[in-house]
Amino acid sequence: MSNVSVRGLWMEYPNQVVLERVDLEIPSGEFCALVGPSGCGKTTFLRLLLGEERPTRGGIFLDDQPLVAEPGPDRGVVFQRYSVFPHLTALENVILGREFEGSRFLGRLFGARRRAALAEAAAVLEAVGLGAHTHKYPAEMSGGMQQRLAIAQALIRKPKLLLLDEPFGALDAGTKVQMYELLLRLWAEERMTVFMVTHDLKEGFTLGTRVLAFDKVRVDPTDPGAYGATITYNLPLTEKKAVRERLVAAD
Repeated sequence: MSNVSVRGLWMEYPNQVVLERVDLEIPSGEFCALVGPSGCGKTTFLRLLLGEERPTRGGIFLDDQPLVAEPGPDRGVVFQRYSVFPHLTALENVILGREFEGSRFLGRLFGARRRAALAEAAAVLEAVGLGAHTHKYPAEMSGGMQQRLAIAQALIRKPKLLLLDEPFGALDAGTKVQMYELLLRLWAEERMTVFMVTHDLKEGFTLGTRVLAFDKVRVDPTDPGAYGATITYNLPLTEKKAVRERLVAAD
């Protein structure tokens, strides 16, 4: 399960309130698209979910347990800029997550454990359409292939939450469509809860089963940092989730 609860959350920096009075209940398996104007706290909220930052007030709970205040294996993340290691092959990029998990001091597995991790990494690469490119380096790949590799990196640890920060912003229109199809298939198959920041409303409504709109409801013209943004609209698109789950079950 991967239910997310946000209770009375505030995020403040010196002389600036970024988020205020955020309350949210997200059932397991939702695909949440985070939309809103630039600077309204969407990426900050994503960093709070990741554990890179801690809220000033309130809390975030995963399956009714306080979210661990640092990035962990229960959360995978994909950024707009391809977060892959240029000196490693696709297979080496993906297996790295398992190696750090299984060998914290050496960062490398050996023997049967390494063979098992290699087989798992190869299966994940196959799932994202890179099965024929396991020994390529990122420089030998297109932008869409590198983003597929970044998604594979996030999936190898089988996270409960997948966090996406403008993951398709640098891709051309044709590649975006391919990535949409891939992401929706993986989301439905893996039963993850997804939070995706996007500035593209059409993208948010195309991919999401729920659209969360962030904006400021209080503004002080003399003190722009006095108030923060909150979730002004929480729009469930439940029929989309049901249709996708039936399609996956039929496969």
